[in-house]
Amino acid sequence: MGMELLQLRYAVTTADSKSFARAAAALLVKQSTLSRRVKELEERIGVKLFERSTRGAEVTENGKAFIEQARRIVTDADNLLTTARNVSYGVEGRIAVGYCSSLISGSLKLALMDYLTRFLDVQFDGIEKGPEQLVNGLQSRTIDVAIAPAGLVEPGLKSKPIWSEKLFAVLLEGSGLLAKETIYWQDLRREVFVVPSSGLGPILRNLIAARLTEQGFRPAVIYQDTSHESVLSMIEAKRYISVATEALQGIPWPHLHFREIHDSVGPARLEFAMYWREGNENPALKHFFKLIKERYPG
Repeated sequence: MGMELLQLRYAVTTADSKSFARAAAALLVKQSTLSRRVKELEERIGVKLFERSTRGAEVTENGKAFIEQARRIVTDADNLLTTARNVSYGVEGRIAVGYCSSLISGSLKLALMDYLTRFLDVQFDGIEKGPEQLVNGLQSRTIDVAIAPAGLVEPGLKSKPIWSEKLFAVLLEGSGLLAKETIYWQDLRREVFVVPSSGLGPILRNLIAARLTEQGFRPAVIYQDTSHESVLSMIEAKRYISVATEALQGIPWPHLHFREIHDSVGPARLEFAMYWREGNENPALKHFFKLIKERYPG
């Protein structure tokens, strides 16, 4: 028996849900059916895709590349159906853009909205993942270009600095830190931080550790398996603070205050870069490069 598109869809949804039960509910099938079909797929390709436990299903190291390739096949199949219904969509190609920061506001949102507005006949697929998953997507050719924090190094990938965003301490109304005229990293030394486990969360966690770790002391950082927006909502519990980029200020946050964090040279910033696979000749990608060069000529 060969691989079927349905099996690939089952595997991709399970990977995203991290649970056979949740994947089955999302796909409106019996869990036993989904689990059996994924098992048949594993036997067919000779690779164990998931570590199964009472907590759910985690993609194995050997399964990551397969899942990313399967995701592209499923996405392409879905887009093929969409294009068949609307032949004017995607007539000048397709681009898959990966990113890991919020689209509420900021440079990333402006760049993507500009591309969507200017290149109406290019099929645009946005993929929000963590930096490591974006690199995997670039290597497996499921992503054409990724916007992520600067500093990622991977063989075969090229990069270009594009912009930076200020970093803010997100504080609850009434916090004693709000009385300070300027907040420095050291002022946050005794705080408990909460950050998301995906997206920019691990980057922010490493940044907090780099700035505040001293001999015999490590800052308290808690991961939450939710979006950054949900993390900020939890600050009202009065147990944590968080760190965010200016992109998250695009909507009102009742009772929360964004205060710039400063270091010795001024406001702290997170540098972003554009990453792509060497040799990618996608014409839609060239349009993206041109747009970025126009908006950020430096």
